[in-house]
Amino acid sequence: MMRIPPAALLGLLFTSVFFFCAIFAPWIAPYGMAEVVGDVWEPSSSEFLLGTDSIGRDLLSRMIYGGRTTIFIATAATILSFVTGATLGFFAAVSGGWVDQALSRFIDLIMSIPSLIFALVVLSVLPTTIWTLIILMGLLDSTRVFRLARAVAVDITVMDYVEAARLRGEKIAWIIFRETLPNALSPLVAEMGLRFIFMVLFVSTLSFLGLGVQPPQADWGGIVKENKEGINYGIQAALYPAYAIATLCISINLIADWVLSRTTSLKGGRG
Repeated sequence: MMRIPPAALLGLLFTSVFFFCAIFAPWIAPYGMAEVVGDVWEPSSSEFLLGTDSIGRDLLSRMIYGGRTTIFIATAATILSFVTGATLGFFAAVSGGWVDQALSRFIDLIMSIPSLIFALVVLSVLPTTIWTLIILMGLLDSTRVFRLARAVAVDITVMDYVEAARLRGEKIAWIIFRETLPNALSPLVAEMGLRFIFMVLFVSTLSFLGLGVQPPQADWGGIVKENKEGINYGIQAALYPAYAIATLCISINLIADWVLSRTTSLKGGRG
């Protein structure tokens, strides 16, 4: 019977709560996402559990809808980055030669530009929509996944079973998805958790700077931006989304550590 460590169990609990609230936000939130229901920065009460924000919207409802937006963007961008980065990384390692060199040098060029600056320049030109954010964040982050996937695949491609597949005449796609990918899952799974955390922080940073999710849509970084002035008056409206971001990131990290240790031990047991 699989035993889950207490830390991983706590991470699973908090992550499940966040994703549950994100999926069922319209049914859980007591008010609409942009509905003005009270005065500015009302304190917590039975009517408004977390109080109201800078223009009188229910902060709990904004938090729930903001979590939905943040988690959706981070999840979609993470999937895009792994599909793109891992596929290109494996392709470069399996192909070798000039293909590997060309892809690696191109990725080095992209990585030489700080991701935040690159994103700010692109978003100052393109319309800022959720899908623009997902594609931009996913492609920028795929460079990190490429480096990891290629490094892991280079070690795998020299193994006897890969050489045997080449001698059988298997195509590159077979070698990538049937020989390389299954043996590279352990580090990729752990990296996926870290990349998801980075995506949450990235989209929150962009929204805080005004180039992420645009009002009246809510996300956690945008809620911090909308209510940051309240900190000067002892109002904690901007701190609640900051707590949510920190809790989600820590929870995902605990799960990623457990999954990594689990897959590593299973791999060692089969050997």
